[in-house]
Formats: sequence, C-alpha cells, structure tokens
Amino acid sequence: MYTRIYVLKFPKDIVDQPMICNLVKEYDVEFNILKAVINLQDEGMMVLELRGHKANIDKGLAYLKNQGVGVERVAATIRRDFELCVQCGVCTGICPTGALAIERPTMAVLFDADRCTGCGLCVTVCPVRAMAVVNDPVLGALGT
Repeated sequence: MYTRIYVLKFPKDIVDQPMICNLVKEYDVEFNILKAVINLQDEGMMVLELRGHKANIDKGLAYLKNQGVGVERVAATIRRDFELCVQCGVCTGICPTGALAIERPTMAVLFDADRCTGCGLCVTVCPVRAMAVVNDPVLGALGT
C-alpha cells in the first residue's frame, strides 16, 4: 500500500465540486483529511494523506490537476540518527504506515524510508530525539 501526503489548492470556481469523493469512487484511493480550509467565495486548501496503489494515486492526482486543482506533495522525510537511537521501539507503536518495525528475534528497530509518509509522529515520541523531520527542498516541501 502506497501512502503520501499532499496539499491540494482548489480555485474558487471549483471549490464546490465533489472531487475528493471522485478519488474514492473512480480511482479507489483512500484519504485522510489532515487539514482543510474551504470558503465558497475564495480558494480552498486541503492537506490529505492519500493511500492506495501507486498507479491509482497517480491517476487520481492527474484527474485533480486536470480539473484545475493545485497539487503539491509534502516532501518531509524522516531521518534517524543511529548513534542516538537506543532501540527502545517506542516509535514503532505510533507509526501509522509500518515504516518503523521491530525485527525479531534481535529486537532491532528497522526503518523503511519508502513506507514513511513524513507525518512526524515518531519524532514526537522519541525519548532520545533520534528521529527528526527533514524537509526536502528538491521535492518542494512545505515548511509549515
């Protein structure tokens, strides 16, 4: 399952259209609304976590762009400082995508960056601050 976070900006002339509903119905894409500011007289903005097969998400994003929606990937990445990490495993319990997991029987904490969405939940629970959010300017990250 592929998961990424996007910022969508809707021009005021299409802000009342059911485009997110169409992502589910037409492209089999799940979504989680992380933030939304919608004003019918102005531009709308949503921060969505999209989940599904990568090909379906790509098709859904192409649909949104074709409708005039601005699409920008939140390109935050998580980095782990292996020297600070004490392998306590606290981060594995909060990771919503399974990017952090405990390897059995060694009990080592594994980090799969390809599964990571950059949500930052692991950063907030790490007792030794071994996890950090790093915005990737190459992918157009948001600093907010």
